[in-house]
Amino acid sequence: MLLPIIMAGGTGSRLWPLSRELMPKQFLTLCGKSTMLQATLERLQDLTTELPIIICNEDHRFIAAEQLRQINKLQHNIILEPVGRNTAPAIALAALSAIRKGQDPLLLVLAADHVIQDNTAFHRAIGIATELAAANQLVTFGILPTTAETGYGYIRRGPASAVSSVAFKVAEFVEKPSKDLAQQYLDSGEYYWNSGMFLFKASVYLAKLKEFRPAILAACEEAISKSEPDLDFIRVNKEAFSACPSESIDYAVMEKTTDAAVVPLDAGWSDVGSWSSLWDISAKDPHQNVLHGEVFQHNSIGNYVFAETGIVATVGLQNTVIIQTKDAVLVAHKDQVQDVKNIVQQLKNTGRTEHHIHREVYRPWGKYDSIDNGHRYQVKRITVKPNEKLSMQMHHHRAEHWIVVHGTAKVTINKQEQILTENQSVYIPIGAVHSLENPGKIPLELIEVQSGAYLGEDDIVRFSDRYGRS
Repeated sequence: MLLPIIMAGGTGSRLWPLSRELMPKQFLTLCGKSTMLQATLERLQDLTTELPIIICNEDHRFIAAEQLRQINKLQHNIILEPVGRNTAPAIALAALSAIRKGQDPLLLVLAADHVIQDNTAFHRAIGIATELAAANQLVTFGILPTTAETGYGYIRRGPASAVSSVAFKVAEFVEKPSKDLAQQYLDSGEYYWNSGMFLFKASVYLAKLKEFRPAILAACEEAISKSEPDLDFIRVNKEAFSACPSESIDYAVMEKTTDAAVVPLDAGWSDVGSWSSLWDISAKDPHQNVLHGEVFQHNSIGNYVFAETGIVATVGLQNTVIIQTKDAVLVAHKDQVQDVKNIVQQLKNTGRTEHHIHREVYRPWGKYDSIDNGHRYQVKRITVKPNEKLSMQMHHHRAEHWIVVHGTAKVTINKQEQILTENQSVYIPIGAVHSLENPGKIPLELIEVQSGAYLGEDDIVRFSDRYGRS
């Protein structure tokens, strides 16, 4: 039995301003029509697998659930990490969860934010790795390097595997090299990029963890044993998991075991770690530009331009990245996009929020866009999905005025219900207990005007909430 384990953590700061802490790259549509998480699952469709387990953090739970629901992969299969503890503990949670069900599947561990362009080659490599994993090997996938890349760790291959002549024993894992050393690795033909993808039996992985890092296993066992189901989520015990050491699977297990094998993979793989790597794998126009949105260009070559709203025009630009969102614009030379993370750090240091959250914010019931604000007022455009409902709540510091622009709203104010349709409005005074629901079959859109002394999102007292928020 092949059980996909999808690691959906991380913030993708080098893809700012599109990727942010509350909406990182794995949940964005960067290549094709699906989000990166959805594409990761869709490329497994021709394989016989169990329902995947998704591992993500608390802040992303509703985004992950909605994206799984859209492709019919949601069925109580999201494990929530209360705190980040790197890959070794995360994979242990998935393995223990499977073992608790009386199973011992082969765990296919994948990252939610990778691109693989050749599914046939990918499936072929999985088939080879399956043979090795069935023989109790811990298999990693090594990417055939095409350049002397300094941003990846490397795997040096040893002798050919006794199980498969096209796979190899792992001789060693090596850290990110210097440029000269990376070139030596490339020239030798003995090194692969470390993809961070694995295949092994759940029981074998747990046995190795017990041998090499028993403290990690013990903490994860306690966290899983005290876990609680919540809607489509599995909530592991926060206290137990917080006490777990934070280590990567490479450091905790793969570098220590003598049973590690590597399967070479040449399948158009990319971890989409920067805007330049996204340019590398994207379809280009005759001038080698990658253009998204309303982009107009003249005498411009080799650029990546993304326009979320409005028009972006370029004249005489070369090898430039321009990313325009509703609240931020990035302009960078394509050779220096790795340093975008420094801008993100500056935003954090100055107390800004643009690294953390988009102007448009997704919620389990829909989304809102903060379209205007000033002294003592804020205006939002709210979209509520059909048959969804906001919590029953009240505010201590603000009043609200709702104007319906599309669809039908069911509004409750101090236990009094009313139905509003297009161009109708209602006023919610400070302190009134109220809720908003879309009883219809089409999205509800309304304009919310807030006014008061304090307009922060934390001025919410929830009395009931179908999504389990407090």
